[in-house]
Amino acid sequence: MPQYSFTPQNPFIRWGIIAFAVLIGLVSIIYTNMLVNKLVDREQRQVDLFAKVQSFVVNSNENTTFLVTEFVDANYFIPVILTDDKRNPISWRNIEIPEDANKQVYLKELIEEMQAERKPIVVDLGENMKQYIYYKNSKLVSQLRYFPYIQLSFIAVLFGIIYMVFSAARKDEQNRVWVGLAKETAHQLGTPLSSLMAWVEYMRADDSFDQSVATEIAKDVQRLEMITARFSSIGSIPILKQENIAESIDSIMNYLEKRISKKVKIKISYDHQENFVTQLNKSLFEWVIENLCKNAVDAMPTGAGSIFIAVEKAKDKNMIQIDITDTGKGIPINQIKTVFKAGFTTKKRGWGLGLTLAQRIIEEYHQGKIWVLRSEINVGTTFRILLPLK
Repeated sequence: MPQYSFTPQNPFIRWGIIAFAVLIGLVSIIYTNMLVNKLVDREQRQVDLFAKVQSFVVNSNENTTFLVTEFVDANYFIPVILTDDKRNPISWRNIEIPEDANKQVYLKELIEEMQAERKPIVVDLGENMKQYIYYKNSKLVSQLRYFPYIQLSFIAVLFGIIYMVFSAARKDEQNRVWVGLAKETAHQLGTPLSSLMAWVEYMRADDSFDQSVATEIAKDVQRLEMITARFSSIGSIPILKQENIAESIDSIMNYLEKRISKKVKIKISYDHQENFVTQLNKSLFEWVIENLCKNAVDAMPTGAGSIFIAVEKAKDKNMIQIDITDTGKGIPINQIKTVFKAGFTTKKRGWGLGLTLAQRIIEEYHQGKIWVLRSEINVGTTFRILLPLK
């Protein structure tokens, strides 16, 4: 039975949250529109009633002017303008006229606006005399129309905050797991490393033993010690020092050349006119280059091919550009954007953390950038690293 975790990365939870937010928004919009339509209908009936009262008062023999006065005074919300038969304003209600505006001009412009929104109500005064009542929605109706969209925006912001909190919590949990795993790995490597160091000293003490082999084994032991130190320091802020990038690349490639297939040719190109010195954590930077080159070797189906490393100043003269090109099987276009995600791997073994850690080392620790510059199936891949000159 599949297990589903309650995290934003789970597609069921993510789409469920989105669907719930959309449902709330739709219900809010539909319900508010119902209320708005009822209010609009009520306001229209109120203005109709005003027109009828106006006609009744004009045509009545009795003094019922107080009816109009009472009715008009009771209207606190609906903007209305009463005009003569030539559309000249006679009176108005709930309309704010700017102090610096010409009253008649402003009212006539407002009449045009109201007429475009809805037809005026005709007040029949008899004897072919008419008046017109122009009106528009009250501020309350206008505000209610936009309320659900404002509400939906707040809901979207709320769900966005929730999503970011979950994502941050999940990332923090992943970091704690990685840090714990790395430190435990370093701890477990400690005992066999001590034993290997003792064996190396034993070999060196034996004159009959091939000392060149002992030297290479000692280099591997030193390498393991450095890897152990890397794992021990994960989770801590690395110390950066002024280092020469060319020397670091030469150092790691000299080590790798003797430990990868003779069928893989390695070539390095430097712009010797430049001084490639910057703030580095040499151990971590060399690990990135090593990881990319080992991945390149693994990507060569026949175990044969070439790796070309080019180091030069970038177009931005404050950056150093390092291109690592291989002749491997390439990366499909649909996977290029996911190669740096934790868990991504095309190998049968491994956890798919190499490129994720490489990206973190370059971008978070060295304020640089790493990405797939280009890749073509059965032709090869180029990774580009940019590091600031400091």
